[in-house]
Amino acid sequence: MKLYVIGLGPGDDAMMTAEALRAIGDSDCIVGYGVYIDLIRHLTEGKEILMTPMKQELARCRMAVEAAASGKTVAMVSSGDAGIYGMAGLIYEVLAEYTDADVQVKVIPGITAACSAAAVLGAPLTHDFAVISLSDLLTPWENIEKRLRLAAEAGFVMAIYNPASKKRADYLKKACRIVSEHLPPHTPCGVVRNIGRAGQESAVLTLKELEEYPADMFTTVIIGNRTTKVIDGKLITPRGYRGVDGGE
Repeated sequence: MKLYVIGLGPGDDAMMTAEALRAIGDSDCIVGYGVYIDLIRHLTEGKEILMTPMKQELARCRMAVEAAASGKTVAMVSSGDAGIYGMAGLIYEVLAEYTDADVQVKVIPGITAACSAAAVLGAPLTHDFAVISLSDLLTPWENIEKRLRLAAEAGFVMAIYNPASKKRADYLKKACRIVSEHLPPHTPCGVVRNIGRAGQESAVLTLKELEEYPADMFTTVIIGNRTTKVIDGKLITPRGYRGVDGGE
């Protein structure tokens, strides 16, 4: 009895791993949030589909574990990487409740938004970086604010997930103002919306301009540090190789 926990990457087949595609093909039952199921609908013909809406992640994981415990090969799918703001951790927590279930879990990694956004924008994550979600659904805003402030102070480039929603329309602006305590307004930043999907769009802009950017839940934001620069329209954060090898 096998339960795959699969990261789909941005969602396009070309940006899924071969292992992820094989696991989906091998599965009898696909479990996931409706938006993510729709990304792979063409791969699910003849398979049982189990879905729950947002905020029912616990129920979704229990459905997946119970389906696997019943003898089915199950694929729980998440966008990006299943272990980064995904379902992998919760699957293990839920499985621990089913002490009699003989279910083997295999986590299959995917390309997370920080990596795919960075590739679109250039190479902004070449040096140390932090990944921070602005969603306060599961994390108190005070904690998020502290992480933003300390990451900026420490000189991390930041990949920002879930920067805004209808209920959190001003969160990206708030985040930019917090980061501005340690970074100048001309700090290079970038945004990518609908990464790897129809309607993909991106922009390179300053930290000051980023405050007014109309981001949504499908947007990934990169905030540079004091060494990040723009070369031919691309965001670059140097690693320091030129100093190590004598300059060239």
